[in-house]
Amino acid sequence: MHYPVVIHKDPDSDYGVTVPDVLGCFSAGETIEEALVYVCEAIECHIEGLLISEEEIPLPTSIENHLKNPDYSDGLWAIVDIDLTKLSGDVRRINVTMPERILNKLDRYVMARGATRSGILAAAALDYMVTHPTS
Repeated sequence: MHYPVVIHKDPDSDYGVTVPDVLGCFSAGETIEEALVYVCEAIECHIEGLLISEEEIPLPTSIENHLKNPDYSDGLWAIVDIDLTKLSGDVRRINVTMPERILNKLDRYVMARGATRSGILAAAALDYMVTHPTS
């Protein structure tokens, strides 16, 4: 998932990073690059807690949704990519049945990206559940 983040820098401080779409999630770093690495870890940790608690994962919105917020007026915006498939614990083998045509298309997609069937299917399932939450 791609989350917008806003980076702030006050005199005599590190770079602070806020994740507007993930309430209470923020981080910091001595450099912008370090701050972005640390905020990815913070988002992953925050979402991991939500998954464990079986709470809804917050959907990322566009930067434009946050531009009018005065708290972010002097910030530098960035987008961070969070891989939800590596979150939440143990791996378990399952048996999945699907039409051969779709499986062939999936295999071509996986090969072109150097990914795995399992990784793509897990990402697709998470994406679907996030964008189609139950009640």
